Parts: sequence; structure tokens; C-alpha cells
Amino acid sequence: MEIGPVEYLILGFRGTQIHDEFAPAIERLVENNLIHIIDLVFVKKDAEGSVTTFEFDELDEVKGFAGLQGEAGGVISEEDISYTAAGLDPDSCAVIVLWEDLWAAEFAQALRTAGGSVLEGARVPRELVDAALAALPSED
Repeated sequence: MEIGPVEYLILGFRGTQIHDEFAPAIERLVENNLIHIIDLVFVKKDAEGSVTTFEFDELDEVKGFAGLQGEAGGVISEEDISYTAAGLDPDSCAVIVLWEDLWAAEFAQALRTAGGSVLEGARVPRELVDAALAALPSED
């Protein structure tokens, strides 16, 4: 089975209430065939440090994710969840999402066909982009 590039994001939030306001944006990415959800897991750490995890269809507070199309299950491992939980402050939560970048599948296939591979890549944090752009000379 051919699959495009796969990436994961760990999205963090203060407090243990997971707000689903960003769910429609993810749903639009799926509907527009830009991504395919492979798995999605929520992780909560309470004030005492106890950790709970659940899938998006297991809790009413994330009902905004209920219509999300994708596999959602089994690929994100306990090790991935433990890693995420270890990085969470008490009284916070996170969403781990694993998706296929459908928008890049053709490029990835062409790269493999040409005998190439990605040697390195990273997502540049917004703060660094903002700082770099602010440091550019103005075009006045």
C-alpha cells in the first residue's frame, strides 16, 4: 500500500478541559483531502499528576471530533502516550494526532522513484518565524 508522508503533532493545552473549537479545522483538512487521520489520542494530567487517555469518540467533552473521518485507533503506542504525558505539566492536557499528508503523497512518490529520500526536516516554531520576519529590513 502506497502512503504519503506521515507526521505527528502533540498539541498542548492548559487545564484538563479539552476544547474542541479546532476540530472543524482538522475536519476541513480531511474533507479537502489534504490529510488522512491515522490515529488521534487525548491525554490528560490532573493536578496530582495522574494521567488518563482516551480516543475522540469516548468522551462527551470532545464531541466536536465525533464526525472526524479516519482510523483513530491502535497506531499511537503506550510509549508515545507515556512520552507525551511525561512532558505535560500537572493540570494540563494534550492531543496526539498522527496523519498522512495526502497533499505531499505525489511528491513523496516522485522522490522515492528518483532514488531520493528526506535527510532531515522539522516544523519551525511560530515564534522563530515571527522573530525572523520581524528582523528583516522593511521595504519602505
